[in-house]
Amino acid sequence: MTIDELTGKTGEWLRGVGPMSDVVISSRIRLARNLADRPFLPTASATERTEIYRCLADTITSTSAGSDALLVDIEQTDTLDREVLVERHLVSRQHANSDGSRGVTISPNETRALMINEEDHLRIQALRSGLELDALWAEVNGVDDTLAEHLAFAFDRKFGYLTACPTNVGTGIRVSVMLHLPALKLTKEIERVARAARDMHLAVRGMHGEGTDAVGDLYQLSNQTTLGKTEEEIIGVFSETIVPKIVEYERTARDSLVEHSPYQLDDKIWRAYGVLVNARRISSEETQSLLSPIRMAIHMERFTSMSVAALNELLLHTQPAHLQKLHGKTLEGEQRDIVRAEYLRSRLAL
Repeated sequence: MTIDELTGKTGEWLRGVGPMSDVVISSRIRLARNLADRPFLPTASATERTEIYRCLADTITSTSAGSDALLVDIEQTDTLDREVLVERHLVSRQHANSDGSRGVTISPNETRALMINEEDHLRIQALRSGLELDALWAEVNGVDDTLAEHLAFAFDRKFGYLTACPTNVGTGIRVSVMLHLPALKLTKEIERVARAARDMHLAVRGMHGEGTDAVGDLYQLSNQTTLGKTEEEIIGVFSETIVPKIVEYERTARDSLVEHSPYQLDDKIWRAYGVLVNARRISSEETQSLLSPIRMAIHMERFTSMSVAALNELLLHTQPAHLQKLHGKTLEGEQRDIVRAEYLRSRLAL
């Protein structure tokens, strides 16, 4: 498997299946770990970073944690391929854009990515479509246990796992759920939901995490602290309380639109389709925004010409790096907008 081979298909997290997948695009669990006998990255020299990378890469690829995985040396990878990994949610933008020895191992089905030398020495990440937190935790915990048989992680009896950022100290777990909430946005209820989430000490961000906007009505919900609670307690807040409640709100808002504003709803859907299928130039941000009501319409059976999986493929393949990889050459901004419009017309024509 290579990055070129990854580009031609859709990541597992965009399959459009799993519990509550009409609203929950994907769920992710990530663990932060550091080696006990090595300095944290902010104080590590270039030589020490390289030694950490080699130690972790060798251990991961020689065990069941990653023996079948693609190992990507990000320091040696070109900018476009790094962006592909960001767009596929396999590495963070920070990981792609930083300096020094670093890498990632990617499982064949892309449900697992282990980032080496991101903010911490190791980030163990599992990602799936729909609300699959229990299965994700079992997978991540299994990888953690496997690596712990070969590596000593930095751990304190009082504080738990030690991390570069204090907010990750404790379990080191970060739970994240990506939600599609177009009806709550249309009914102007989205800010109330966001406030409720923040009151529960949860972070609300855009599709690509911290510092990004909620383009395409896609919102990431994640825990902000890991100290003082078990992994199961943190996961339980998402799977048993907050996410089902938000899903209920969104579904109720969709039903309300059908009952009280069906013409407004259909106009929103078909105007979006009309622009996508007729535009001669279009940005990735506008594409995401216009695909949003169509995704909702597919789930509501008001747009039956394509599947959610096919729509999600459009979402991914119209991102800047994927578009250029599929086109076979580097494109400037204006060129990308023209090629993106051509691609959308060819894929969406009824």
